Amino acid sequence: QVQLVESGGGLVQAGGSLTLSCAASGSIFRFTLIGWYRQAPGKQRELVATINSGDRTTYADSVQGRFTISRDSAKNAVYLQMNSLKAEDTAVYYCGVGSHYTNPTVGVRAYDYWGQGTQVTVSS
Repeated sequence: QVQLVESGGGLVQAGGSLTLSCAASGSIFRFTLIGWYRQAPGKQRELVATINSGDRTTYADSVQGRFTISRDSAKNAVYLQMNSLKAEDTAVYYCGVGSHYTNPTVGVRAYDYWGQGTQVTVSS
């Protein structure tokens, strides 16, 4: 069983920055795909960014150039640096990890474990 704990969410003004962290209970080196997703009220969970075992990253068009996903295997942690935040970035952000796929186009079924989420609220 893997436990993931997200942190770093909060209230920020539009144009501001936040860094989300996702701490894993064990080594993240074993995971082939790690992703950040978000879910706004009344909307489906959507992909934000992914990083795979080859360190290849992908981003949703809506966050490309503003968000950066990274991982620190020594700390068993994954990060999402969010800059130039917009009101539409408001959502609960979740990190997920999986050990069977490296291609993020597989979607949510690529992830075996999820964190509990952290709220990000951007005021306009």
